[in-house]
Amino acid sequence: MKAYPLKFKPEMKERIWGGRALEQFGFDMPDGNIGEAWVISDHANGTSKVINGELAGLGLDEVREKVGPSFFGKRGFSEKTGRFPLLVKLLDCQDDLSVQVHPTDEYEHLAEQELGKTEMWYVISAKPGASIIYGLKENTTKEDFKKAIEENHIMSHLREVPVKAGDTFYIPAGTVHALKAGVVVAEIQQNSDTTYRIYDYNRPGLDGKMRELHIEDSIHVTNVTNDGAFQKETALAAEKQWLTLCASPYFIVEKGKLEHSWSLQSEEDSFVIHIVCEGAGTLEWEEESLSLKEGDAILIPANLGNYTLTGSMTVLRSYVPKS
Repeated sequence: MKAYPLKFKPEMKERIWGGRALEQFGFDMPDGNIGEAWVISDHANGTSKVINGELAGLGLDEVREKVGPSFFGKRGFSEKTGRFPLLVKLLDCQDDLSVQVHPTDEYEHLAEQELGKTEMWYVISAKPGASIIYGLKENTTKEDFKKAIEENHIMSHLREVPVKAGDTFYIPAGTVHALKAGVVVAEIQQNSDTTYRIYDYNRPGLDGKMRELHIEDSIHVTNVTNDGAFQKETALAAEKQWLTLCASPYFIVEKGKLEHSWSLQSEEDSFVIHIVCEGAGTLEWEEESLSLKEGDAILIPANLGNYTLTGSMTVLRSYVPKS
């Protein structure tokens, strides 16, 4: 079938730390404290559905089966699971998330058909004084880490850093981290839903019961030296130039802005994902167009060819790197 940009209905997730801030993006949200919108997802725990064009109504998993090789490109599949390789989320943090860590692909206790989880955050908005947990303090040893968990004072070993809109954080698997109250972020990650909780503030979950901690797994997978983790500010000096935010083995994420129009081309071997972080406009290809607004995430097929962004927008571009 003829390639065209795909827009999705997000899969919404209620979380004890969520709220209603994602309504600002015009999403059709269910009742409750919605913490996560899985805006592009092909996972057993949540699948986003196409809302435009010939494929409307199909989940991303069904799109993969129907047109995956041509739309996704040869790099557009996980070698381990066969699924779409990335999971893209928007998160509304009205309360602190649990202190957590994720495993690598090689961790022996991963569930079947699950990947490790390396991710990155782009801060869309942050309230004054907002901060996050980002790694362990310098010179913390594995023994220090284990003892702090056992004695219930892990917070004293965590790095808390201030955040503002536009900040980016790269979080390799093994990095201890936690989003905190007052931020809305875009998250690009491996297509995984494996999280090991280290500490959860002794609070009950949505069902009124204490949420499970994963201490043994956390100790096994944590990188106490925060290797590979980095943060950066992302102010752009000029329009129509891509600033690389992170280049991992799993995804490349770049940031750009336009004030009028920007002619672009799809990647031959990989889909491209655009997330609109600010502003509004249109995406035009051949003689067709798609309206864009803040919060939209669009999948550009590998075989689309030339397309143009018009309007006044700040956008993220994500794709799978060459091997």
